[in-house]
Amino acid sequence: MNKVRLTKDGFSINEAVALLRRPEAGAYVVFLGQVRNENMGREVLELVYEAYPEMAEAEMERIRKEAIEKFPIFDMVIWHRYGKLKVGEDTILIVASAKHRREAFRACEWALEEVKHRVPVWKREVTPNGTFWIEGEKAIRD
Repeated sequence: MNKVRLTKDGFSINEAVALLRRPEAGAYVVFLGQVRNENMGREVLELVYEAYPEMAEAEMERIRKEAIEKFPIFDMVIWHRYGKLKVGEDTILIVASAKHRREAFRACEWALEEVKHRVPVWKREVTPNGTFWIEGEKAIRD
C-alpha cells in the first residue's frame, strides 16, 4: 500500500499506522478529517472533491518528503479522498511517526496546512440552498 494516495475509496487508520510501524517509534500522530454537517452557518449535505490525480499525488509526495526533511520524524502517510462524500465520511488522513510526540504533532499539522494550500484538490459544498466552491475561509456560489 502506498504512503501517498488520492482515492475514491475509504481508508483505514490501522492500515496507515501499520505502514509506519518500527521499533524505534514512540509516537504516531493521526489527523483524520471528515465531512461535517455545517460550514459558515450553512447546512452541508455533502462535499464533492475534484482533483487532478497525477498532480495531486505528486505534490502530496513532495510534502511527505519535505516533512521528513524538515522535522525529526521517521515517516508519514498522506491519503486524500475525492468524489462525492456524505456527512460523516472521511476526507483526509495524515499520520506521522517519530521518536517523540512533539515532532510527530508538528509534522502532522504542517503537512495538513501544506496539503490544503498546495495540492490540486477542489472542494464544493452541496447545501439545501445550492452549491458553493470553498476556497480557504470563503465560499463562492456555484
